[in-house]
Parts: sequence; structure tokens; C-alpha cells
Amino acid sequence: SLTGSPVTLKILQNWVPRVSHYFDKEHYIYVGHQIVIQESIEHFGAVVWPGALALSQYLESNQEQFNLKDKKVLEIGAGTGLLSIVACILGAHVTATDLPEVLDNLSYNISRNTQNLNMHKPEVRKLVWGEGLNEDFPVTTYHYDFILATDVVYHHGALDSLLATMVYFCKPGTVLLWANKFRFTTDYEFLEKVCNLFNTTILAEFPESNVKLLKATVREN
Repeated sequence: SLTGSPVTLKILQNWVPRVSHYFDKEHYIYVGHQIVIQESIEHFGAVVWPGALALSQYLESNQEQFNLKDKKVLEIGAGTGLLSIVACILGAHVTATDLPEVLDNLSYNISRNTQNLNMHKPEVRKLVWGEGLNEDFPVTTYHYDFILATDVVYHHGALDSLLATMVYFCKPGTVLLWANKFRFTTDYEFLEKVCNLFNTTILAEFPESNVKLLKATVREN
């Protein structure tokens, strides 16, 4: 079940016109830093979606509630890396993950935007939802304070694997922050499954973009 009264917010961003049909560079300012993101039209994961803007803005504005400094943060479906970069600027130990074909652009953006800053060096790793989790991220070694996910739920066939991945990484003490644009029945069905498995709260809603931001934690026995 969902608890709490969500805050209604608008997504704020600095937008730069598209510069080519193949690669776009979008400019954002979060936590006092200009972030330049290279996008690619070749992959869904290489475009900045509204959920990443929403959660980046929320983390910037709610640093006391969600203090990322020196925390271990895993982003699943990191895409262009915008959210992982914001988490780095906020002081987190970040691991940004996505499919192999997205990693080159993801690594480029994260390296470009974090290399000259005094922060924990972020890590970029391959993560295919539901595959090789025990081998690549054994629970004896890897424990995260925060799991970040934005616009990972849409019309695709890996929703069960995505849910299994969320369950795998969400241990007692872990906070899952998930922001998503809700468009399809499948989106709401996935939300219902998350609510059945976790303690879930809607933190904020962005009506103009149909984005909901949720917090989920493991239920204590």
C-alpha cells in the first residue's frame, strides 16, 4: 500500500536545442554544477527521460532527507548517466549500470562530468536485469544504501527481470528511489507489484510529465 501525501512538483531544466540528428548535447545545472550530457538516438537508454530529471531535482532539493554523502548508490538502467552524475556531486559512491550497448556513452558522460571534481570516483558496470546477479554482485560483497531507477518501466519484455533485480538489491536498510513516467496499464501493474513486495510511499508527483517518484523499502518481519 502507498502511504504519505505526495508533493506536487514541476520538473525544472535548462534546455539546449538539438545540435544534430545523431548526437545531442543537453545542458543541465544541478547542485551548482553544469552537466553536459551527450545523447544518442540509437538506444532508448541514451536519451534523458523525465524520470531522471525529476529524481535529480528531488535529490538536490531534499539533501537532508536523503543524504547521499559517502553512501553506496547503485543506479540500474543509468542510461545517459545524468542521475548518477548528480549522485556523485552529492558525495555518493556511485555504481552506474546498464546494458552493454549503452555503456560507452554512459562512461563518456560520467567521466566528462566528474573527472575534475573532488568526489568519489564513480564506477560503470554492465548489468542485465535478472542475469548473473549472484556472480557479478554477490550479496556477501555488495550492499547498497540506495538503489536509483528512473523510467525503467515502459513497454518492454523484461519487467519480471527488472522486479527480480530490485528485490535482489533491496536488502534491509536499502532505500529504492524509483521515478517513472506512467503511460500504460503495464506501468500501473508494475507499481502494484512493487507495492505488494515493499513498503512503498509516493514522495512526489510531476503532473505535467505524468511522473511519479516513489520510495520503497524492504518490509521488516
